Amino acid sequence: MLGLEERMGEDGGLGRYGYTQELRRTLGFRDLLVYGLIFMVPIAPFGIFGSVFAGSGGMIALAYAIGMLAMLFTANSYAQMAKAFPMAGSVYTYAGRGIASPVGFLSGWMILLDYVLVPSLLYLIAGIAMNSLLPAIPVWLWLVAFVVLNTAVNFLGIEMTAKVNRVMLVAQLAILAIFIVIGVVALTQGKGRGFSFAPLFDGGNFSWTLVFGAVSIAVLSFLGFDGISTLAEENRDSARAIGRSMIAALLVTGVLFIVQTWVAALLVPDPAGLIANGDAAGTSFYDAARVAGGGWLAVLTAAATAVSWGFANSLVAQAATSRLLYAMARDRQLPRFLAKVHPTRKVPVNATLLVAGVSLALGLYMQTRDDGITLLSSLVNFGAMTAFLVLHVSVVVHYVVRSRSRDWCKHLIAPAIGFAILAYVVINAKVAAQALGFVWLGIGAVILVGLLATGRRPALAGIEGDDK
Repeated sequence: MLGLEERMGEDGGLGRYGYTQELRRTLGFRDLLVYGLIFMVPIAPFGIFGSVFAGSGGMIALAYAIGMLAMLFTANSYAQMAKAFPMAGSVYTYAGRGIASPVGFLSGWMILLDYVLVPSLLYLIAGIAMNSLLPAIPVWLWLVAFVVLNTAVNFLGIEMTAKVNRVMLVAQLAILAIFIVIGVVALTQGKGRGFSFAPLFDGGNFSWTLVFGAVSIAVLSFLGFDGISTLAEENRDSARAIGRSMIAALLVTGVLFIVQTWVAALLVPDPAGLIANGDAAGTSFYDAARVAGGGWLAVLTAAATAVSWGFANSLVAQAATSRLLYAMARDRQLPRFLAKVHPTRKVPVNATLLVAGVSLALGLYMQTRDDGITLLSSLVNFGAMTAFLVLHVSVVVHYVVRSRSRDWCKHLIAPAIGFAILAYVVINAKVAAQALGFVWLGIGAVILVGLLATGRRPALAGIEGDDK
């Protein structure tokens, strides 16, 4: 019997699910890998270094190592479901087809909390960083500039987005290499604390509660690998390329995160003070860079953070969010106008514009709050983690329960471990994030009940009993 990949025609197999190929299939494995790397941002720890360092008692490299391990289990579940259902929609599609349509709706609703808020968070962090470098230009103006620029690039098509991604990735890796080389040289010259394994393990401070509390912050840097799945209908290679690119992106960024935070942790001017007092200003990484190379390196790393988060990362975040909205609207689980595809650009134009508008409005509001970044970060994490929990369940239900798979490692053990790790992170999330996250879930449940009560049960094309 031929496998799915051998049965896929020019539409990538969408026809068997009741869909028409509308988006342009131009992305290969390299494009998907670059997209994932840019979404996660190779220099992501620059912006949240102090929070993770303080939360982990200085064992920041360990926090990122555990975070990478946890996300690898989730990437495996994504890879398995991407092979089964090679289409846009991420967790919404996988849970809806792997378990049931109503579960898919709620999963899509929860992942929206992540996807819709991520661009706003990125724009806000970048705006604040640029304002610190150029105080004469207010944060709100930087927000507007970043939103307009990214919307224009995304509107030009996925090929333009992919080209910009490659340029930005090279620039980020170059800056990261400069910091690591100068940092290591500085350590050999006696600056900082010298070489030590303390950032990876410190027996005097270690506790699982402490480390996992930091992991719940560190995983923010890994969020984005899942965005690769939203490009399934623009992938020109086999469905397996989606899963392979996710795992490869995670491994590459995980190693980069561990190395750069290890070096920076050994260069922190006052590690005990950072652990005790935290990093409210968000400048601890730049302080470490200043110790290593002087003021120019501190300015370079701060500027790189602003451009990477505000342009490169938010560019792909906006693209991924628009694809999720497109997938849900195509199934009439969101307003139909969001499913409109531009006739020549082949991008979900209305969804792209809506994401831009929401990102700008939320960013402008959150920049007036003292806890804007903290609140957005915790909500993004909560939405993503709860949706990932359902993803792991989807793998077990689809493969083990329905398909009678006996590949226990991929389809039962790995999802179970991933579920357990993420459940621990969710349970230890900030109370504010839990409260607002469950309010968001409650709103989604009310909408679902309303749909069921009016005879408009969420439906997915190609599923028996769901076809319209």
